[in-house]
Amino acid sequence: MRRMDRISGRSDDMLIIRGVNVFPSQLEEEIVKFEHLSPHYQLGVNRRGHLDSLSVKVELKESSLTLTHEQRCQVCHQLRHRIKSMVGISTDVMIVNCGSIPRSEGKACRVFDLRNIVGA
Repeated sequence: MRRMDRISGRSDDMLIIRGVNVFPSQLEEEIVKFEHLSPHYQLGVNRRGHLDSLSVKVELKESSLTLTHEQRCQVCHQLRHRIKSMVGISTDVMIVNCGSIPRSEGKACRVFDLRNIVGA
């Protein structure tokens, strides 16, 4: 059973996925711990049937572009495991090359909630 913990982020940034409160800042904390991953990421929230799902797209650092496919898969698996251990839900993790995630001048738009879009 999960214990109540201190609030980890702004309540207006909070996502509720399968009844679990998830803060993007929690996921960012885990992402930046990886030496091969940059702090540029996107979260996608979707609905599969009646269940919500979370996908994480994160960029490799430029210095890590030489990683083999197996090494990228290992990093992906480790990040997926850490997120599941921390927040208690499974995620789909995709690692992309650096520069693949669009940058913005103002506040970064990192969360795409597609649950209420018709046909999504």
